Amino acid sequence: MAMLDRIHGGYVHRRRTSVLSEMIALLLPQNARVLDVGCGDGLLSRIISEKRTDVAIEGIDVLLRPATHIPVRQFDGTQLPYADASFDAVIFVDVLHHTDDPEVLIREAARVSRNVVVMKDHLRDGLLAGPTLRFMDGVGNARHGVSIPANYWPEKRWRETFARLGLNASSWTEDVPLYPFWASWLFGRSLHFVASLTKAQPPINQARVPDVGAPLGIPQNL
Repeated sequence: MAMLDRIHGGYVHRRRTSVLSEMIALLLPQNARVLDVGCGDGLLSRIISEKRTDVAIEGIDVLLRPATHIPVRQFDGTQLPYADASFDAVIFVDVLHHTDDPEVLIREAARVSRNVVVMKDHLRDGLLAGPTLRFMDGVGNARHGVSIPANYWPEKRWRETFARLGLNASSWTEDVPLYPFWASWLFGRSLHFVASLTKAQPPINQARVPDVGAPLGIPQNL
């Protein structure tokens, strides 16, 4: 496992950070104030902000690292300590499958975001998806003391949850090239997705229909 830790930290982590920073930077609104939930040391957000100098990103996490690349606030893992619509966008990067109920934090993100929620997470679809994801999580997170409840959802459940919370997937891709070609067949293969969610717009109120027999501009009871 020590050898895997060195490979992951020295190569896979750098590639992952590069790929995800490019993908997420494209999905953030202009001049946005952004909250990165479960940001860890904030390295990914710092790189995103270097690519998108118009955005300001701050982080929040259950575990506070000794040193971070962005300002990070601690929270209880369920309730985001911000008022409604405090941010233009909220980011989750491989965070929700570490929670007991991802829907709780997705609902909170929709509350504190004005319109956009961007997430990268896993898909438990296909042969051996669950065991593969658990192995990947162990290699990437065990040394940091991160909880690994292995709460991986299939695509159908993600989409049902988004719909229930009034969120639309304005973009969705499973083409997330986190690994070199020789490893992608095992650790890629549609186990990952990146999505941008927007709040469903309320229906436009219909104009009041005038009473029958009262033509517009013609007084009644002549």
